[in-house]
Amino acid sequence: MTEIAPLPTLGPGAPTPPIAFRDGPAGVTGRFDVPPVPVPDALIDVLTATGAEVSIDAADRGEASRDWWPLAMTWALEGQVGGVAGAVVRPTDIDQVPEILQRCNEARVPVTAAAGRSGVCGSSVPLYGGVVLDLCGLSGIRSVDDTSLVLDVLAGTFGDHLESELRTDHGVTVGHWPQSIALSTVGGWLACRGAGQLSNRYGKIEDMVVGLDVVLADGTVVRTEGNARQATGPDLNQLFVGSEGTLGVITGARLRLHPVPTHGRRAAYGFIDFAAGLEACRLIARRGATPAVVRLYDDVEASRNYGTEGIAVLLVLDEGDPAIVDCTMEIVAEECVTAQRLDESLVEQWLGHRNDVSALEKLITGGLVVDTMEITGPWGRLPAIYDAAVAAIRGVEGTLAASAHQSHAYTDGACLYFTFAAKVGPGTKDAYYRAVWDAGTRAVLANGGALSHHHGVGINRARFMREALGSGLDVLAAVKHSLDPNGILNPGKLGLPSPFGPNPFADV
Repeated sequence: MTEIAPLPTLGPGAPTPPIAFRDGPAGVTGRFDVPPVPVPDALIDVLTATGAEVSIDAADRGEASRDWWPLAMTWALEGQVGGVAGAVVRPTDIDQVPEILQRCNEARVPVTAAAGRSGVCGSSVPLYGGVVLDLCGLSGIRSVDDTSLVLDVLAGTFGDHLESELRTDHGVTVGHWPQSIALSTVGGWLACRGAGQLSNRYGKIEDMVVGLDVVLADGTVVRTEGNARQATGPDLNQLFVGSEGTLGVITGARLRLHPVPTHGRRAAYGFIDFAAGLEACRLIARRGATPAVVRLYDDVEASRNYGTEGIAVLLVLDEGDPAIVDCTMEIVAEECVTAQRLDESLVEQWLGHRNDVSALEKLITGGLVVDTMEITGPWGRLPAIYDAAVAAIRGVEGTLAASAHQSHAYTDGACLYFTFAAKVGPGTKDAYYRAVWDAGTRAVLANGGALSHHHGVGINRARFMREALGSGLDVLAAVKHSLDPNGILNPGKLGLPSPFGPNPFADV
């Protein structure tokens, strides 16, 4: 038996800045030529009267107006963010949120919900100013039902603190373990339809959610309850999961739990190429095996991360009940019988750095344009998607490297996670970034892939939503108009129309 991976050292339980601003946060300006919506003094007074903390401090507003979007990290080096909030409002009680939204709605002031701000697509950037609604004060476990294995938790709870308390005090786990676990919160996971690194075993966040507390733009509180496999109309949980704060503000959630695993096993394999490794992953999933991690690197990423040469590397990790884990790993071994067996210490190597996000700042500070582009697609199209997207990214002038790994595998398809890096002139970084995202994304869509697997849409991907959803975008816009007729909730995201003007990044 292999020991279960230990919990990482706890983070601060507060937002972590992605990179230092050139002249500090107090002097930041908006990158886009968009008139910010002001927050009138009278509204400041009303919001303060709710009991929430309200800040108009310049440094506080500047820091709260960004997330971990890699392109915006290059703007930070120039003292800019996408848009600057007029005020930061921090509720300290869940009951303050309805009045905050009601008052902003009456004043036609946009509200951008935020917490850990770990998103990488600009989803929590206040593009048109207004209010940043910081939910970090709504934190903590409300209850744990060990019999039913259901957790009730507030949306501003940071992931690493949640897992530590669940495992230490209750002997259970959510199983949601994104790379950003110390940077992100429960509400952020839900808002962007997130995935953890162990999603093959535990599912994505949409598979974990049982019920939600959501506040609509006019202050109406919606509490969804999900008894096991109920049939009481459409699942309203799935309306709000992935809506990125555009339909309502998630303040709490009920999530499924699992006993803390007692048994673990690991293995590593080498394949002649990425396509051969994908086929093995497909066959493992087809047989119903769900190892927690099935992570396949192409030869470029395998060489960079593990020092192998000329092979694709598959890392497999499972945890849980011994009988299930042993059976699962036997199926993995059978489907990898023609592959080269590698030392399982490679899995240990991955575990050692799986939550390390420090490299991004170093690369960007060093002058590179870097990012990741995660998508999902059916098994039958993944090899073509991989070939087309890597070729398209490498074809954009300035690209130094383009590679991919498969990070989440299911019976019907998997997530491909593309990485690119470029060296271009200071004045051409934005143009290069748009060009490479255009090339890579349209190669994915043209070959039958989906726009995103777990990073969401935000500002960066908004321009592709019509291509990705077709007439479905009109349906989403109609839902948005019904729930938020004044358009105050996180405007400029998901490709939805905004009364405050066009998305300046999507529509240029």
